[in-house]
Amino acid sequence: MENWYLPITMIPGIGLLILSTSNLMVTLTNELSGLIKELSKDDSIIHRKLAQLKTLNRAMVFFYTAVACLAISGLIGGLQFKVIENSATYISIIGIVIMLLGLLSLIKYSYRAVSIRQDQFKTKFNKN
Repeated sequence: MENWYLPITMIPGIGLLILSTSNLMVTLTNELSGLIKELSKDDSIIHRKLAQLKTLNRAMVFFYTAVACLAISGLIGGLQFKVIENSATYISIIGIVIMLLGLLSLIKYSYRAVSIRQDQFKTKFNKN
């Protein structure tokens, strides 16, 4: 793999995804703490938000794994041994696929977050 630096250049982009996902996790955790303290009678919202937290956690695991794969791929490609040259390419592809799985988890989170927020507003306005 002559372009050993290619997988390394993807790592900062995934790092930004990790940063934004961790910010989402902190916000969601704070929302959950507030809902639990309120002792909300609508436990379904709390359970759905806990499922959202699990989805974000899964995305984070995918992103961390992708970074590891891309870093290993860059290292192997930089060593330039012909025996392991193809393995660097395969590891890069695996890292990219894992990153895409993380992005799919974020897309899933986004769609569900909107429906949860709509349900929260519906229950809030129906009480008033």
